[in-house]
Amino acid sequence: MKVKRIGFKNFRNLEDAEIFPCETVNVIYGDNAQGKTNLLEALWFFCGGHSFRTSKDSEVIRWNEDFARLEMNFTGQNREQRAMLKFLGSKKLVNINGIEKNSASALIEKFCAVVFSPEHLNLIKRGPGERRRFIDSAICREKLQNAVILSKYNRMLNQRNTLLKDIQRKPQLEETLEIWDMQLTNYGAQLIKKRLDYMKMLSEKAAFFHDGISQGKEKLSVRYLSTEDIDSDDSVEVIQQKFSEKCVQNRGGDIRFGVTQSGPHRDDMEILINGKNAKAFASQGQQRSAVLSLKLAEAAVLRERMGEEPVILLDDVLSELDSGRQDYLLNELKGCQVFITCCEQSNKEQLKEGKVFNVSHGCISE
Repeated sequence: MKVKRIGFKNFRNLEDAEIFPCETVNVIYGDNAQGKTNLLEALWFFCGGHSFRTSKDSEVIRWNEDFARLEMNFTGQNREQRAMLKFLGSKKLVNINGIEKNSASALIEKFCAVVFSPEHLNLIKRGPGERRRFIDSAICREKLQNAVILSKYNRMLNQRNTLLKDIQRKPQLEETLEIWDMQLTNYGAQLIKKRLDYMKMLSEKAAFFHDGISQGKEKLSVRYLSTEDIDSDDSVEVIQQKFSEKCVQNRGGDIRFGVTQSGPHRDDMEILINGKNAKAFASQGQQRSAVLSLKLAEAAVLRERMGEEPVILLDDVLSELDSGRQDYLLNELKGCQVFITCCEQSNKEQLKEGKVFNVSHGCISE
């Protein structure tokens, strides 16, 4: 998958223009607050119509303008394609290959990318919720059906929690809890299985990339931590049985606290560097390297499952990395198209092959 052209009009602070990136590494260079990240955000919008920075689409429209528009020409699914996104306040219009679409989600199966931004360091720095979102975001971008399973599980979970609170006032409602548990454990087991299958592939590939980034000095490992004592090879039926048993075991506590204490909404992913927990023991540079390895592994899994190389977007990725790790990202990611933003003059000079774009006050020049 390769971006051939991207054009913008009234998009954030970027001047109305179009650029033609190369098929290898594209370095987006310039001082802070000039618009480098805006360019990566524009590319990411074509992955499904969402930003990795804001939940409000209206924020991408340039001040005092009524709309913003993004256009992209790219190769995907062995053919040339084009897509357009138009932002009108909180509304989006989507056009793919000349055909109007009802939803930006139609882009998911057309264009694929993986993004790293400084916020992704929260994968290590913050709690389990960040890591669950990372896994769920990845599996949902592989297949729309996975997003449906996740949505149904969350809906059942919210309804069960509401019932648990109601039981405190009306104990006779406890008789209906078993019905909700059947649906909750059904969707929960499917979700856990999707996560486990994904983690198997992710773990191996993350270790490979981290070995390259650290030049063999560190070993990265990741593993899925389940509240249901799940084994990685368990079938959906076995997982549902274990989840059901846990729901029965926890029923008294669930009613007392008014929340479901076990399930995929409480699971976690442990990240280890040289056998030690990265959150507690890793330096800033090591944490950044670990998250980068996970994002590159995410891209590799997507390639394997979808049959195409996703575009890699790396925002402010080179800071806090030594020159060896910087060189790996600039020159050793073969076969895929990469966009990297940076500020340091030395970074763009390390690039052996590719294009360099300068961004100054929203103006992009090659």
